[in-house]
Amino acid sequence: MSPEERDEFLRAERTCRLATHNAHGPHLSALWYVWDGSALWLTSLVKSQRWTDIGRDARVSVLVDTGHDFGELRGVEIAGSAETVGEVPRTGEPNDELVVPERLFGEKYSGGDFRHDGRHAWLRIRPDKIVSWDFRKIPQA
Repeated sequence: MSPEERDEFLRAERTCRLATHNAHGPHLSALWYVWDGSALWLTSLVKSQRWTDIGRDARVSVLVDTGHDFGELRGVEIAGSAETVGEVPRTGEPNDELVVPERLFGEKYSGGDFRHDGRHAWLRIRPDKIVSWDFRKIPQA
């Protein structure tokens, strides 16, 4: 995918798979996310295995993909490190860094409003590496 196609894809898709690592090996979980054009934003339960894993080792891999038949497959893989942004758990204290991701998240998943529940906190993943693919571009035999 071109950078523009990749950004459009990441803005449109709804679910990512986040891979973390713990003492027992890899841990994979599905989460909603938003893409701001330079970073992937996740809101995670702070009492979760993924939160514990990231506290020990911030390196993560994220996969966003779609398609049913082989010729429809496309996706983006992001490798980077997760960093906490804002209070933990998030209760809604003003934070300029969270204005955009909370607006994007509210628009994408809840009709415009983002609600703080006191159980989740924000993670920002700035990509070290991005790989994308779009099998729709493969010439059909």
